[in-house]
Amino acid sequence: MPRQIDHEGRRLRIADAVCLLADERGLEGVTLRDVAARADVSMGAVQRCFRTKEEMLVFALTHIGELVGARVRARVVESPAQSARSTLGHTVTEVALVREEHRAQARVWLAFLAQAAVTPSLAGVLRDNYAGLHAVLVRLIGEAVDGSGDSGPVPGTESSARAGQGSDQRHTREARYAREAREAHTLLALADGLTAHVLIGHLTPEEALGVLDGHLGRLWQHPEARRD
Repeated sequence: MPRQIDHEGRRLRIADAVCLLADERGLEGVTLRDVAARADVSMGAVQRCFRTKEEMLVFALTHIGELVGARVRARVVESPAQSARSTLGHTVTEVALVREEHRAQARVWLAFLAQAAVTPSLAGVLRDNYAGLHAVLVRLIGEAVDGSGDSGPVPGTESSARAGQGSDQRHTREARYAREAREAHTLLALADGLTAHVLIGHLTPEEALGVLDGHLGRLWQHPEARRD
């Protein structure tokens, strides 16, 4: 009876090998031959799983994004008793990859980020990853604002809300979402920047976490930051 091959398991094994090599050498040092050796499979097995090196890299990056996304979702699910603000802070910390245990993943992530600037297929994967993380942050920011008691009219639009007109209420919702979406973009950009600064040694993990905590603290201490 022919031996059955777990093709998806093999693809994941190859993706892990890509990440290990990227961590050690950067993506320029990732070759099909070295990936095969690191994954303990033949060159032919790699080529049967992926037609090109680019296809292999796209799969590996998708795999990394899924791991980060799963960790973020787990953080949200595992902290039901915490306030939405605390959950938001923990979630952004997971995205930032500044802790020592995330250092290898941070190196791999930034290696792919640099390559994505000149590889459209990788850029597409990153856009999808960021869109998913952005959606999570928008929701958490909205829940944090609601939890602060700021569930009434958006500051600066009280007169429109009192008018009770449907169009004004819709504008209020749209204005609030626009602010929350903008803050989510800010947090993602801050997280990426902190990842890079810790990785090159400009900041320590503790300093990076302090920057992140400071930003979130100012966000809640100064509500006008949500109004602009």
